[in-house]
Amino acid sequence: MITIYHNQRCSKSRECYNILDSKQVDFEVIKYLEEPLSKAKLQEIIKMLNIKPIELVRKNEAIWKEKYKGKEMDDTAVVEALVQYPKLIERPIVINGNKAVIGRPPEKVLEIL
Repeated sequence: MITIYHNQRCSKSRECYNILDSKQVDFEVIKYLEEPLSKAKLQEIIKMLNIKPIELVRKNEAIWKEKYKGKEMDDTAVVEALVQYPKLIERPIVINGNKAVIGRPPEKVLEIL
């Protein structure tokens, strides 16, 4: 089953959703702003993406600039910030089995279908 961690207010997330829909694949939508991710789930996703937690941060968000920019943070602190403020999570994230991508650009989702 394919899962998309989706923010319907984000144009890239909507484009990625539309790609999945057009391919007529079954997928589950998780609105992660309404259903926040646990620390364990977020760590699992980061591992699947094969990235450092800081690479999942939307650094232009006001929350990041106000609270975290310029501070020394280890991976654990970054994950905790993402759990506390899910708006900071880069989107969309699409998972298919044990493969995952950040849908930027949205066509990147095609790599794991």
